[in-house]
Amino acid sequence: MQSEPAVRIRGLVKRYGSKAAVNGLDLTVPRGTVTAVLGPNGAGKTTTIEICEGYRRPDAGTVRVLGLDPVADAAKLRPRVGVMLQSGGVYSGARAVEMLRHMAKLHADPLDVGFLVERLGLGDCGRTTYRRLSGGQQQRLSLAMAVVGRPELVFLDEPTAGLDPQARRATWDLVRELRSDGVTAVLTTHFMDEAEQLADDVAVVDGGRVIAQGSPEQLCRGGAENTLRFTGRPGLDVGSLLKALPDGTEAAEPLPGTYRITGDVGPQLLATVASWCAQHGVMPDGISVERRTLEDVFLELTGKELR
Repeated sequence: MQSEPAVRIRGLVKRYGSKAAVNGLDLTVPRGTVTAVLGPNGAGKTTTIEICEGYRRPDAGTVRVLGLDPVADAAKLRPRVGVMLQSGGVYSGARAVEMLRHMAKLHADPLDVGFLVERLGLGDCGRTTYRRLSGGQQQRLSLAMAVVGRPELVFLDEPTAGLDPQARRATWDLVRELRSDGVTAVLTTHFMDEAEQLADDVAVVDGGRVIAQGSPEQLCRGGAENTLRFTGRPGLDVGSLLKALPDGTEAAEPLPGTYRITGDVGPQLLATVASWCAQHGVMPDGISVERRTLEDVFLELTGKELR
């Protein structure tokens, strides 16, 4: 059923003793998209993903992955879902390419192993055992194993942790190609720029719940005003400037000669400010437009650093 979301979670609860790691979490992941799940340590995101992967059982709520129960329907889901664990999942004595070939043989129509080895830079370590690989090489092998079976849905836990910039970009490109091929990806990451670059949708998790969800652009715009700043001679008529600006916009001179305009900052507002300055013989200097980043949003919502 292609109209069914790739992942649908309603009222998910998971307790460890008296502590609720997940506490009434709701999440929907549309098919063919990349969804980034962000949250501080202990927020419940890893537990949620592990329940979706079928590694843990929920205490309450419903979880459907590709329309199926990840526990009761595990045998049906395994051929359709790829999983990249944060660590482990590989025999420590297995050689990298041998392990990847083994994984490929478990699937009916796998990707070409040579393609993945070259694409993810595993050629130089192909005969090296897993335990002797660097952390970055282990990450790349785990990613290759997650996607070699051409999954419909892939869960990626910290896919670029420990990677150098070149390998990180190669991973980003591979995730984008998966999305172009219709594959749904759910990834957890501690890199805000990664979420901004890759994600169609971002879910912020804290206290065992999704506290905000939307595209990076929606989250960065929602509820906060953008800011335009410029410098000029002190004492400009801010009231006159305010009258020229659209409704809902504010203007102030917080410091002598420094002017701040907040509101829906866009090309039209910038043109209005430039026109007003020209009419009043003002040569603005140092014009800048400031927008919230995803990290700003995360800090505002959770009050915590991501790490």
